[in-house]
Amino acid sequence: MPANFETLEVSVEEQVATVLLNRPDKANAMNGTMWDELQRCFEWLDAEPSVRAVILGGSGRHFCAGMDLSVFGDTAQSSADPARRAEQFRRTVLRLQGNLTVIERCRVPVLAAIHSTCIGGGVDMTCCADMRYATEDAFFSIREIDIGMTADVGTLQRLPKIIPDGVARELAYTGRNMDAEEAREVGFVNRVFENREIMMREVTAIARSIAAKAPLAVRGSKEMLLYSRDHSVAEGLNYIATWNAGMMSQADLQAGLQAQARNEPAVFED
Repeated sequence: MPANFETLEVSVEEQVATVLLNRPDKANAMNGTMWDELQRCFEWLDAEPSVRAVILGGSGRHFCAGMDLSVFGDTAQSSADPARRAEQFRRTVLRLQGNLTVIERCRVPVLAAIHSTCIGGGVDMTCCADMRYATEDAFFSIREIDIGMTADVGTLQRLPKIIPDGVARELAYTGRNMDAEEAREVGFVNRVFENREIMMREVTAIARSIAAKAPLAVRGSKEMLLYSRDHSVAEGLNYIATWNAGMMSQADLQAGLQAQARNEPAVFED
């Protein structure tokens, strides 16, 4: 296990890691420490062989109230030169983008379990997950527009690849709330659950189902899906042919076929 985190609660059970945003008294608003700890946490999860799936949720009454306003203070600069201030601001934004991109690049599937509030940076974060699940009371909002800024940490780049372009534009331009049922209808969340307890139980079951599959095959599937999102069909076909030529495990194939023949679960090496 990694070192204890100040803003995250991390546990691993039955090859499934659960990462909870853990600033419940601040509605899990993302302060500077949380941004940095998210990166360190998911880098560890990516490298840990015993972790085969990750659940990303929130503790307390809310999933995530977005970026803590204290983060803006971290970008204050002493230079009188506008160009140097602009460069430093750009570097800060790129760092924050990287803090979340590690969630997307984590080689195992990440399942976001969202209850109640998910706004601003929370939407940026959940767009990095492989799948999203929500409670009936959950809502999503690209709230940056309401404070006079363009969202800059990933929502505008990833959301149109997940939901219809026109819906993404409406949410970005208006800052309105999208409730859980609409989020399901447009494909942002896979399923909606009555409450957080039921959601966490059901999402854990899905994560454990994934964890029972051949790890290399799951990780390869994620690699191909991300690659195909950003490349042509021809490039994707070429990549999977090359990938399987070197990464397909004969041991896993044999274990899977033998388990099917015996009608029992297969056991795969981490």
